[in-house]
Amino acid sequence: MRSDIVKKGSKGAPARSLFYGMGYTREEIDRPLIGIVNAHNEIIAGHIHLDRIAEAAKKGVAMAGGTPIEFPAIGICDGIAMGHDGMRYPLASRELIADSIEAMASAHGFDGLVLIPNCDKIIPGMLMAAARLNIPSIVVSGGPMRAGKHNDEEIDFSTCIENVGAYQKELITEEELEDIAMNACPGCGSCSGLFTANSMNCLTEVLGMGLPYNGTAMAHSGERIRLAKTAGMKIMDLVRENIRPLDILTIDAFENAITVDMAMAGSTNTVLHLPAIAHEAEIDLELDLFDEISKKTPYLSKLSPSGVHHMEDLHLAGGIPALMNELSKKVLIHENLITVTGATVGENIKNKSVRDYKIIHPIDEPYRNTGGLAILKGNLALDGCVVKEAAVAQEMLSHEGPAKVFDSEEKAVKAIFDGKIEKGDVVVIRYEGPKGGPGMKEMLAPTAAIAGMGLDKDVALLTDGRFSGATRGAAIGHISPEAMEDGLIALIKNGDRIEIDIPNKKIEAKLSDDEINIRKANFKKPQPKVTKGYLARYAKLVTSANTGAVLK
Repeated sequence: MRSDIVKKGSKGAPARSLFYGMGYTREEIDRPLIGIVNAHNEIIAGHIHLDRIAEAAKKGVAMAGGTPIEFPAIGICDGIAMGHDGMRYPLASRELIADSIEAMASAHGFDGLVLIPNCDKIIPGMLMAAARLNIPSIVVSGGPMRAGKHNDEEIDFSTCIENVGAYQKELITEEELEDIAMNACPGCGSCSGLFTANSMNCLTEVLGMGLPYNGTAMAHSGERIRLAKTAGMKIMDLVRENIRPLDILTIDAFENAITVDMAMAGSTNTVLHLPAIAHEAEIDLELDLFDEISKKTPYLSKLSPSGVHHMEDLHLAGGIPALMNELSKKVLIHENLITVTGATVGENIKNKSVRDYKIIHPIDEPYRNTGGLAILKGNLALDGCVVKEAAVAQEMLSHEGPAKVFDSEEKAVKAIFDGKIEKGDVVVIRYEGPKGGPGMKEMLAPTAAIAGMGLDKDVALLTDGRFSGATRGAAIGHISPEAMEDGLIALIKNGDRIEIDIPNKKIEAKLSDDEINIRKANFKKPQPKVTKGYLARYAKLVTSANTGAVLK
């Protein structure tokens, strides 16, 4: 066992003495030591119940003959960090999470890990650590929350933030906004739409690193507790059989994840996180692969923010196994891949039929024949950018308009609320990329304001920052190269014509080469926004969004 280096023989006596001091018996010390990485805290709705998930996982480990040992991982709530300087930290925290798990697991010689995340950056951070360490690991998330209710209609977190714009435009009263706030998030769990957290929890299952239904079994359910106990038992099988993350995280597994992502129009943040996880597995996952897979993948499941259904609906319709089974009917899934169940993908999804074809469309009757995310390229994004095409109004799939340029999210939001954005405009928010932000802030505030004020069918927004999984509309993010890396977005001026052609995957600033060269010659890069602390170090090391914003 890997932990023998810590605890065996005469040299292990000092370590055993410390275990004895904590109350461990010799029998517990002699068993495989399983790290239970628990991201429980009291600031994230999706994490407040993870203590129960951890207890269930620990019981599973003990039942299967291991010794569970819990240690924490940090987590930031994007919803609470949003709209202020705190939003610089969530993406950057992904690296801290991976690094801290690496440090704890390596220093203490764990034989295996049960990883317990639930929300945005915590999930990919844990998967990155698993790939980097390459010791037997399994993920069991906390699960999604139920949808809320308002005036007999289902609502979610995105409903609340969009209605801030409606309130600013005096379309609803303060009392109505507060009622929506009180009912949008009715309990624990990751926010109920197919936002980043739920997208990544579903894709963890598709990658083979989580058990079936890891992405959809509800947070408050007994099913979720059983799932955690099973994960605790399964890690012992993985340790005994020495099945490790790099046996599972192959290029074919990532292709499966991208396929499912396209079939359900997951968060655009998946285009950041999947390449970052692949990077730890020493696999290059380029944006062009997302585009290739999108072209051949039918869009089958339309969940909030693209549609009206929520995660509980997807679960009742058969969940991710049923969606994958439907995709397999046209040989779009690699089935002969090992997973943490010990069985193959094909064995996991066999006979998992769709229970409700209103939620998961038949493979021959898709919403459309191509995937829900699109990669655009052009002079404004030479290395690519991303948009959730499935959440764009038909009127905005092709659009040309004048730029309204802002050097920060805050300035853009103020202009939107002050009524300075007009129909037809293209809002450009720059210096919010991985380096320029630093930290690549999530732009749900401006996109929700535009949607809440009824402009989502008239106004496009593009940025070198990123968007929340809850974003809808013609919101184009991850523009690479970013402004701080001398991308063309840094040279755009108010009034410049911007052409967006999502069906043809193009984004262009209507500027001549001569004009671009003149502007380059006169360009002066601004000073960094942050000059000390973790974010300053992060800005020096982080790479472009098109490579997953990994550190090098």
